[in-house]
Amino acid sequence: MSNSKKHIAIIGAGLVGSLLSIYLIKRGYKVSVYERRADMRKQNLDAGRSINLALSNRGIRALESIGLAEQLKETAIPMHGRMMHSREGKLSFLPYGKEGQFINSISRAGLNKVLMSAAEQQGVEFHFEQRITKVDLENTSIEVHHSQTAADHRLPDVDRPKFDLVIGADGAFSVVRQAMQFTDRFDFSQDFIDHGYKELHIPPGSNSTFQLEKNALHIWPRESFMMIALPNPDGSFTCTLFFPFEGNPSFSALKTNEEISTFLQETFTDAVALMPDASNDYKTNPTSSLVTMKCFPWVKNKTLVIGDAAHAVVPFYGQGMNAGFEDCYKLNQLLDQYNDDWDHVLPEFQMLRKPDTDAIAQLALDNFIEMRDLVADPEFLLRKKIEAKINALYPDQWIPLYSMVTFNENIRYSTAYATGQKQKQIMDEVMKTPDIENKWEHLDFAGIVAKLG
Repeated sequence: MSNSKKHIAIIGAGLVGSLLSIYLIKRGYKVSVYERRADMRKQNLDAGRSINLALSNRGIRALESIGLAEQLKETAIPMHGRMMHSREGKLSFLPYGKEGQFINSISRAGLNKVLMSAAEQQGVEFHFEQRITKVDLENTSIEVHHSQTAADHRLPDVDRPKFDLVIGADGAFSVVRQAMQFTDRFDFSQDFIDHGYKELHIPPGSNSTFQLEKNALHIWPRESFMMIALPNPDGSFTCTLFFPFEGNPSFSALKTNEEISTFLQETFTDAVALMPDASNDYKTNPTSSLVTMKCFPWVKNKTLVIGDAAHAVVPFYGQGMNAGFEDCYKLNQLLDQYNDDWDHVLPEFQMLRKPDTDAIAQLALDNFIEMRDLVADPEFLLRKKIEAKINALYPDQWIPLYSMVTFNENIRYSTAYATGQKQKQIMDEVMKTPDIENKWEHLDFAGIVAKLG
């Protein structure tokens, strides 16, 4: 059967579903995308939940291969490093990598809209306000409920279209994966962390100026919690408070207007001075949870889960979207390799990607501790300085973990994780050197690198 005769359904018109639809339509398939929500291009959805995304090399490579990278870079803002804000308002800057290496702040909704429109232009059919209530894994069919207007009290129409392939790109709480969960020998785990997040906002200054350093990801590390801020093209910053649900301080502990206002002013003094609506944003924007989800297998018959539906991660490495985009890129590579023989591609895809997505899930959890806790620690900053020096002297042998993950798209996540663990053990020993603060520039760097083997 030629590709043009094959009809593929993608459930979910988010970032991964929209990107994947472009890859598949370019290969000649007929592609239909089903989305529960309304068309975000026609109305503003998810106010207060629009965490900016950090687009890095893996995601850019996926966009380059479909010809959209340059267009999207136009609205992205380069962030060359982390800008730490102490309680006293003191700033310290930690570059992400070498000169010229940066990640990009990009609007989730803006990116999603570009991908949807590009997909439609190529011939992808989008079906909005369509709720999938059942996925039949035996027959590769879905049960679709069409939303009715509020005034229309008829029972919703139901369709049961059949496809050659169904792909679930419907996020962490995937309906497609839920269907798989009822099958035999299907492993699934979900792990909510004790912290949730809430979005806050720093508006532009006069004449749309940036009130903080534009080309940085700003962090207010406060040990058990933190706030971050990412720049937007209009001069504003999208801030996200990552905060415990319970305990003191926590979302549950701050109840009155006065408690909220006092906490924000005392904890994030320099930021709140730039946020006229901080207390109101805190009260009105939703509090959302953070979860890691893992499952296996990702394939049942002719049905596949991909992106967050297969491997949702917490956002602390800035790799959730990049990992999902890399899924699409790698799947497309396998389709090239096996001449669109899905019987070969599907099992190969899950075996290839599972170790990598498990690795990035762990890295994201580890990085939360680093961001909220360690970035303010002098020993940690010295450690980073020593690692940068080793990397400058031996750029091919010693690549910092963050650079492997973020800037070296040819290194697998699983390889980066394993190498990072080795480097950590070596650096733990190095940091025990007596008087390291004064001696670090005269360490035996060649000997340190040799330990990597």
